[in-house]
Amino acid sequence: MKRFRFGVQASQPTKTGGEWREIAKRAEAHGYSTLFIPDHLDDAQLSPIVAMTAAAMATSSLLVGSLVFDNDYRHPVTLAREMATLDLLSEGRLEVGMGAGWRRSDYDQSGIIFESPGVRVARLSEAVKIMTMMWQNGTATFSGKYYKVEGATGLPRPYSGEGPPLIIGGGGRKILDLASQHAKIVGVNASLGAGAKGSEVVSSVAPERFLERVEWVKESAGSRFAEIELQCLTLVAQVVDNGYSWLSEVAPAFGATAEQAMQTPIVLAGSVQEIVETLEARRERFGFSYWIIHQHEMEAFAPVVAALNGK
Repeated sequence: MKRFRFGVQASQPTKTGGEWREIAKRAEAHGYSTLFIPDHLDDAQLSPIVAMTAAAMATSSLLVGSLVFDNDYRHPVTLAREMATLDLLSEGRLEVGMGAGWRRSDYDQSGIIFESPGVRVARLSEAVKIMTMMWQNGTATFSGKYYKVEGATGLPRPYSGEGPPLIIGGGGRKILDLASQHAKIVGVNASLGAGAKGSEVVSSVAPERFLERVEWVKESAGSRFAEIELQCLTLVAQVVDNGYSWLSEVAPAFGATAEQAMQTPIVLAGSVQEIVETLEARRERFGFSYWIIHQHEMEAFAPVVAALNGK
């Protein structure tokens, strides 16, 4: 089993640069591995590339990452160079999360065509190949259905010879097959195929659905599965004296019972010791060792991180 590590997804509005740098410093001080920025156009969050750079420059050991870049917003040649630059300047403290896009409102707002999941995943597959070639070979020549590049210059070179670790995740078979073949870190998520968080998401978070997704990853990855780190982005991580009581009040708003909420991997609720035991059990059952909580939970969840870091 992989050792535990923890990341923070920061998507709340930030008013000043000093406030943002302080968030990064606190995440580092609390022992979190990574500070992640999502990539949405209809939120008041910081734009990811600039925010990741500022966080890296304000810290010395904290990793920074995207969770995840929507491939449809940026050309892979441009993004590969941006990420190689950040990887170089942060001296290897970068994880690059890539996704095919899922939130329909982002596309509606920007005027970008929201094509079928199959098209978006196929385009992402080509983009990942181009980016990987640029990082590893210093150049890329590729002719596919969606991208054609000829002798693209992969400079600057990233800090490490292989380039920054790729994170790819999702809840469907096609995206998880892609992740299994190319990513060092695979996020096993709920299904977001509807383009918004609704009833489809609730129905896709049962434990057996996550076990099914992990089996897909195993089948597709083959011998490289042992090298893959499985990541889980939580919906909620609440440190409280009585997790069941708290969920009894909250879960009905999501169309679930407290019992159902307690079983799904993306919900963590209880005392520090109860959450520690839950995470150990879920690593054993699902293989999840890399857990992501949200910015507003960072301080309260820190004792869990302290108890499990590196174990």
